[in-house]
Amino acid sequence: MTAGHPLGSVTHLWRYPVKSLAAEPLARADVGPEGIAGDRRAALFLRSPDRPRSGKTYRGKEHNLLHTVADPRRAVALAGERGAELEYRDEGPYFDDAAFSLIFDTWLAEAERLVGYALDPLRYRANAFARASAGFDLTEAELVGSTIAIGDARLLVTAPIGRCVTTTYDVATGASDPEVLRVVARDRENQMGVYCAIVVPGTLRLGDEILIARDAPPAPSLT
Repeated sequence: MTAGHPLGSVTHLWRYPVKSLAAEPLARADVGPEGIAGDRRAALFLRSPDRPRSGKTYRGKEHNLLHTVADPRRAVALAGERGAELEYRDEGPYFDDAAFSLIFDTWLAEAERLVGYALDPLRYRANAFARASAGFDLTEAELVGSTIAIGDARLLVTAPIGRCVTTTYDVATGASDPEVLRVVARDRENQMGVYCAIVVPGTLRLGDEILIARDAPPAPSLT
């Protein structure tokens, strides 16, 4: 791909004020070295000493309803119903892997064809969802290594995102459909979306075009 090549445009922006809880939709997002301002700045930590992940973050893997609530007090109550004691902390950001994630609609559409019904992109908890340009046919792995421009920000695509059981949970009801993960694992190498590192901070807005960056600076060290 040559510099300036259009990849698509941003149709949704989200941040997750509390890790593993509900998303907050945005019309614009300021992006710095640690991702979108306010993203995953708080988290709930498991305090129950008898649990395997005691002292670590309480995630969607541990409770199918976490993603359906935004209020951390409600999440604490839900966990308590299952005998888990949580502690709220707000000294983040708390990321599992990377500070920014992106999904193109063509990737999601492939999963939808495989599972047989529409999938809410929020199942995958990305920061940005994009409508692909005509002719876009890249896989996640093929986009890795590209520096992309969105607004005045520059992002380096670093890795495909491997998926887990949380994607099987409906974002409104928490109902689980294991087939959602099964088809992605079987037919898409368990990948949906890409992680990005922030090369040049900037502001993203709904409708921004996504391009291969003309002025791509040297890639930052990933170590």
